[in-house]
Amino acid sequence: MTYETALPKMAALCSSAEYCEKDLREKMRRGGLPDADADRVIERLYEEGFLSAERFCHAYVRDKVLFARWGRMKIEMGLRQKGLPADEIAAAIADEMDSEGSRADYLQKLCSAMEAKARTLKDEDPRVRRAKLIRFALSRGYTMDDLDETLLK
Repeated sequence: MTYETALPKMAALCSSAEYCEKDLREKMRRGGLPDADADRVIERLYEEGFLSAERFCHAYVRDKVLFARWGRMKIEMGLRQKGLPADEIAAAIADEMDSEGSRADYLQKLCSAMEAKARTLKDEDPRVRRAKLIRFALSRGYTMDDLDETLLK
């Protein structure tokens, strides 16, 4: 892969879906593009608006809440692993999850996931069921504060 072939390929990828810089660098590395050329491609994608950390963070948060039903902690960790700036992550989470309507939708997703999980539990002891539901929610990235607002009332 050369700079001349990588630029249009990466631009096409970015125009069809949101990507972060780390993912694109990995694709170019696997394609055999030297790091210096990869830097030039990334710089050009930022200049032309194909690549945006802010846009990616917002899309990632929105998709993970709506489709994967992940909680705040798991989403935040996923974004950190992508190497995105902490301020961009915080802003995206605040915009997508903390506004009044978004927060209600977020908690509703938690409630529906918990109800679905509760139907699969065989234990009759309420303490065991509750512990399993809490572990389930925490494994999905929800916080104890989220649980306090829903399950534990």
